[in-house]
Amino acid sequence: MSKPASDSRLINAFLDMVSAERGGADNTLQAYRRDLTDYSDFLKGRGGAIATAGADEARAHLAALSDLGFKATTLARHLSAIRQLHKFLYAEGFRTDDPTGVLDGPKRGRALPKVLDVAEVDRLLAAAAEGIEDATRPLSERLRAARLSALLETLYASGLRVSELVSLKRTAARPGLAMLNVVGKGAKERLVPLTEAARRAMQAYLGLLAQTGRDGASPWLFPSFGESGHLTRQHFARELKMLAVGAGIRADRVSPHVLRHAFASHLLQNGADLRSVQMMLGHADIATTQIYTHVLDERVKSMVRDLHPLAD
Repeated sequence: MSKPASDSRLINAFLDMVSAERGGADNTLQAYRRDLTDYSDFLKGRGGAIATAGADEARAHLAALSDLGFKATTLARHLSAIRQLHKFLYAEGFRTDDPTGVLDGPKRGRALPKVLDVAEVDRLLAAAAEGIEDATRPLSERLRAARLSALLETLYASGLRVSELVSLKRTAARPGLAMLNVVGKGAKERLVPLTEAARRAMQAYLGLLAQTGRDGASPWLFPSFGESGHLTRQHFARELKMLAVGAGIRADRVSPHVLRHAFASHLLQNGADLRSVQMMLGHADIATTQIYTHVLDERVKSMVRDLHPLAD
């Protein structure tokens, strides 16, 4: 009888499939590896292994995570990774069964996304653009302000994921370009709109970048000296939170993802159809986009509660 494959071999085989067949991004693969390594370590601590684990072992692992205080959303993510692993092992013949088929997921409510109103977004955009045209300011300060303004205008105009935004190629800023061709999750391409305000902000930023002599040295629209060659999403998020404080908005209410939410919610609020918003956001499942209709429902309920003369 052959010896069962090691946990590391099984995890690596699964991750190879996710990368090759699903086009899984590096962040996705790293998240799977972390969760499945936790699962493997738990099984080893009980003298077990992934190749032989049963439903009780998987259930005990989730219970242990719960006892450590992990939220239901985190438990659901771990369970999803474990289920997908075992489904893959069964399909590929590494195992003759799938022990996770009988497992129930943790009950969890779906949190509504944070959304800024139009006036708050306008304040952010105005604060970002402040001082860009002031020739008495140092060029480095004007360039930083122009870059942040271009990032914000583009994000609010297109609803890009922050990873898609910071990794835009220089060709995205061609004059007269009305649409962006974006490569999103799973290497899927989609077209997203680019407003006149976003195009102007890009050109103002590139004009200042040219004055520094760095405009032709990188293929990226937002270059940096880091390993990736372009601005990191963490750096952009930090600058955005500092901008929010200056605009009189609490930093914990603002992030690049919140601006993506604002893009979708404001479109729906003004009559855009759900399918179009789904396509622009790059959601594979329209159910993901429908969360924004719940946000609008909650706003209507709040308005009736606060303003209706017969409300309690």
